[in-house]
Amino acid sequence: MTKVYIKTLMTHGFAPDPVELINRARADLRMGVPVVLCGHGDVALVLAAETLSPERLAATRALGPQPVLTITGRRAETLKARAYDGDVARLPLPEEADCSWVHALADPKDDLRTPMKGPLFALRAGDAALHRLAIELVKSAQLLPAALVVELASEADIPEAGWLTKLNAGATGPLLLQAHAPHPVVAARLPIRLASGGRLQIFRPEDGGVEHYAFEIGRPDRAKPVLARLHSACFTGDVLGSLKCDCGPQLHAALAQMGEEGQGVLLYLNQEGRGIGLANKMRAYSLQDQGFDTVEANHRLGFEDDERDFRIGADILKRMGFGAVRLLTNNPKKIAMMEAQGISVTERVPLKVGLTDQNAAYLATKAAKSGHLL
Repeated sequence: MTKVYIKTLMTHGFAPDPVELINRARADLRMGVPVVLCGHGDVALVLAAETLSPERLAATRALGPQPVLTITGRRAETLKARAYDGDVARLPLPEEADCSWVHALADPKDDLRTPMKGPLFALRAGDAALHRLAIELVKSAQLLPAALVVELASEADIPEAGWLTKLNAGATGPLLLQAHAPHPVVAARLPIRLASGGRLQIFRPEDGGVEHYAFEIGRPDRAKPVLARLHSACFTGDVLGSLKCDCGPQLHAALAQMGEEGQGVLLYLNQEGRGIGLANKMRAYSLQDQGFDTVEANHRLGFEDDERDFRIGADILKRMGFGAVRLLTNNPKKIAMMEAQGISVTERVPLKVGLTDQNAAYLATKAAKSGHLL
């Protein structure tokens, strides 16, 4: 969807466009405020399961139609619920269900303590398009991927609808999947311990999302493949020195190699926890403490193995004038994504560092289940 088309959906100069409305909706959902999805004659009230309150659950029930808890197919598999819609499952809310019931189905933290949550009956008939969109919207807000959805005849059935953020489903779906171009904001010289001649550049996506960073060492020739690393933010590993992953050692080894060669570019992408956010990453860590591996933990939460979008990195490289890279990575998916986005990967440079007693099983899982070349 082009920006020209987006602007045609605005009513006047001060009205938020669809991208701005999505950001408003994310903030609302994180605070527990419902949003309205409209499209093709259908209307749905959507609340994030994670931030659902007893008061708003009562108000939702008062609307009349039976609320439906929508979860991902991954989470449904854990709960032994049938996902007739493939990637999502629609579970009608029982009359006796309260907020604790909703939270227990959305959050797997107590699954082992209270494994019997059913029987759970999933809807088979009807269109799941708005439910699927509700899940994508909640995931984009980095909340647990579960949403309470109430389908209504019209907006008039929602008291105080004028106060709620309303999204056009036809515009919202494509925008959630779209890669929003990052634009340079500012750059400044930054000498670091591992490379004296460094320059940090900040990029901000045009949808108002989180910023990403490019650290350029030396003056790489844009006509030649540059030594590059796409590094996803890892607060626990990069900042705290966590021994549960190899992120911190990879970050510093990449910078050290660039420093030794006198040039390179490190992209620091704010996609914590493989794109699920720090809070959900800590939930996954808690599940790992219960005996699940990193992939199993993500699935129990309702996420895929990896929710990151490496198109961001390719866009930043292009804007910096690079068309080819020698990529510091153990992940073949990064190479495939770079090539698919028009960045030539002339060499994969291995980055095998950071093995500890605490992360040996984690690295083995990445190799066995995610295809990392370790």
